[in-house]
Amino acid sequence: MTGGYRFGIEEEYFVNDAIKRDTARARMPDFFRRASEAIPGQFSPEMLEPQIEVSIPPCEDFRTARELLGERRRTLGALAREHDLSIMAAGTHPLAVWNRVRASAQSRYGRMMHDLQMIGSRILVCGMHVHVEVPDLDLRVDIMNRIQPFLPLLLALSTSSPFWQAQRTGLLGYRLAACREMPRTGLPDLFHDAADYERYIDTLVEARAIENSSSVWWVIRPSLRHPTLELRIADSCTRLDDALAIAALYRCLVRHLVNDRNLHRHQTGASRAINDENGWRAQRYGIHGSFVDEATRSAKPVSQVLNETLDLVADDAEALGCERELDLTRWIIARGTSADQQLTLFTDRLGRSRSHREALADVVDWLAQETVGEGQAVH
Repeated sequence: MTGGYRFGIEEEYFVNDAIKRDTARARMPDFFRRASEAIPGQFSPEMLEPQIEVSIPPCEDFRTARELLGERRRTLGALAREHDLSIMAAGTHPLAVWNRVRASAQSRYGRMMHDLQMIGSRILVCGMHVHVEVPDLDLRVDIMNRIQPFLPLLLALSTSSPFWQAQRTGLLGYRLAACREMPRTGLPDLFHDAADYERYIDTLVEARAIENSSSVWWVIRPSLRHPTLELRIADSCTRLDDALAIAALYRCLVRHLVNDRNLHRHQTGASRAINDENGWRAQRYGIHGSFVDEATRSAKPVSQVLNETLDLVADDAEALGCERELDLTRWIIARGTSADQQLTLFTDRLGRSRSHREALADVVDWLAQETVGEGQAVH
């Protein structure tokens, strides 16, 4: 390995009308222009108009990542306020209704929207993507297979999408349920090697089913543009600490799997199906559920799975200098995910005789404040 497992983070945010608390429908072009000038090359609109993405350049340490990502959030928050807007990191929007949202004017999304039709209009979701440098494609594909048992844990820790279409869903992470409407999503298949993976991509491209591998939206995939393995399963994390904690755990897992080539070496169809089941359990119950353990044929609480995983990667965290960020995952278990706190606030406001919409608007306010570091504790 070279480059010390450098990593990058991409975050997607919603843009809100600060008065109505719904997704924004006006004042967007000037905000986009100002944001592009403030964060050149690392800000872009997404497929739907009220979604944006920011990124940070490759980092070797989490102090730099914290500074860069925090600065991105604060800068965009300040620019948004100047336009009576706000930004919000969450997997789904508590108040938004998909058929009231327009597609982005970006030409690069035109073909995609034509292909996806109504499904494209319904993907009103935001995620966090973490890239970790793995220069060799064979190794990227190998780790993509062997990291799958850990992915439900990363999802559970990130859950921030309990609402959809202004309704409580009963899930902690609804975002991936919405994403599953799209083709080529969910867990990747278990590829034999890089040649097997490239055969799949090349076949679809030559058949003109897709333009390139960026149209494969698995929860983890080899990046098209960078020599990295890209984590895509996480909801957009409302708190910066949560984003860094999940990025650190993913980075440590990648390093561990590079150094231990036998861990999860013999994944099977049954293994993949169990991983998929655990992904559903993460969506439904978040950190409060349990995961099926293939080896013992039993269910383990998410908190136990996290503790075992942290013990597994302790040496990797020390080598990468991210013990502090990794320890923040315990804090997520202790005080709950964004989804937990959204639901606590929503229930509290309903109990204070706020209407359903007013309670959801309060959740939006909390999400916007937390995203830029101005939030208050939920009581």
